[in-house]
Amino acid sequence: MVSVFWSKLTAYAELVRLHKPIGIYLLLWPTLWALFIVSSGQPNTTITLVFIIGVILMRSAGCAINDYADRKFDGHVERTKDRPIVAGRVTPTEAVWIFSGLSLIAFILAYLTLNKLTLVYALAAVLLAASYPFTKRYHYLPQVHLGCAFAWAIPMAFVAHSDSHPPLLAWLLFAATLVWTTAYDTIYGIIDRPDDVKIGVKSTAILFADADRLVIAMLQLLCLCLLLTVGTLAELQPAYYLSLMLAAGCFIYQQILIRQHESTACLRAFCNNHYVGMLVLIGIISSYWLPI
Repeated sequence: MVSVFWSKLTAYAELVRLHKPIGIYLLLWPTLWALFIVSSGQPNTTITLVFIIGVILMRSAGCAINDYADRKFDGHVERTKDRPIVAGRVTPTEAVWIFSGLSLIAFILAYLTLNKLTLVYALAAVLLAASYPFTKRYHYLPQVHLGCAFAWAIPMAFVAHSDSHPPLLAWLLFAATLVWTTAYDTIYGIIDRPDDVKIGVKSTAILFADADRLVIAMLQLLCLCLLLTVGTLAELQPAYYLSLMLAAGCFIYQQILIRQHESTACLRAFCNNHYVGMLVLIGIISSYWLPI
């Protein structure tokens, strides 16, 4: 009985990718960018904790609904053929319940701790997370949709602190995160491109085709330009601009890695974005805590 329970619990953990926390990090970094900027380096402890928990819950919920949506495709893709639903260790109904339960917990947490305007934005976050997995059936820009979902915590963070609609600064940070997410998820999409073409799934990696590296580079450059603008409007200190230079170095490294479109190298390039997000956060915090 204990072994059966543990086996099912392990399958649920795999469903929500707890063993692969890179998605949590990539969602968390922009959220923390926003929390530190809107509070001038002194984010409210309760709000910050709620957002961190919310990131974990919603990323996990997103993975569950993604595997439900892709349950008929994952078995035909090398990278995803052993996922819990495909392997029969989790049923599609269980995946929907897990998505619903995690989303509900996140919303209740927000309801108990955040202002009412933030709840409106939280509902939009749930809709973005729920709809993203289905977009790859209808158009070639699901990565843009994912970018909106990952960036949505930014206006929420501003609203949670100010109890008013987000200013231009928040939307510039949102745009930077959107194009950054589109760039790194396109790198991720290159891994699955041969299988996706066969089964008819759409992605920016397929759309950009042979121009993928060029378009990714343009998106990375646009991300840096938007972050530069954010730094100017927020009056951040030189440490922030140094962090952007280091982030640019990461982007160059990623371009080198993906030049042959080899799967392992593309995965390394994708994961390297963890350091991009961390470097930008260090620059933001340093601007407020160690001004030059």
